[in-house]
Amino acid sequence: MRKPILKIGSRRNKRIGSRKNVRKIPKVLIHIQASFNNTIVTITDVRGQVISWSSAGTCGFKGPRRGTPFAAQTAAVNAIRTVANQGMQRAEVMIKGPGLGRDAALRAIRRSGILLNFIRDVTPMPHNGCRPPKKRRM
Repeated sequence: MRKPILKIGSRRNKRIGSRKNVRKIPKVLIHIQASFNNTIVTITDVRGQVISWSSAGTCGFKGPRRGTPFAAQTAAVNAIRTVANQGMQRAEVMIKGPGLGRDAALRAIRRSGILLNFIRDVTPMPHNGCRPPKKRRM
């Protein structure tokens, strides 16, 4: 007897399992974007591909509480928790923005036990700013 030929486009012959591939990542970049309204923590590999992210809004904080240091701390812990079991040992931290959650997110990262290579402030600073509006005539 011959074996039946499986259809290539069939859904039934595909393997069902976890779609997320778990890979070992020894070195990561942690980007913290702290605005006055929210704090976003993104963890990428050295090539810039996002591994994990979290924000104060996704952690359940609504309205003005999203800009608080506690919300930023919770967001940082949530982002790190998903990557901790993938072999993360060293990290480089990039902090952007003037928000209240800058220091709290950094403190939460330090407490997690990851070895930090460096901490860099990448807040964009204008050299000369925008052109001012023309003078008002009365």
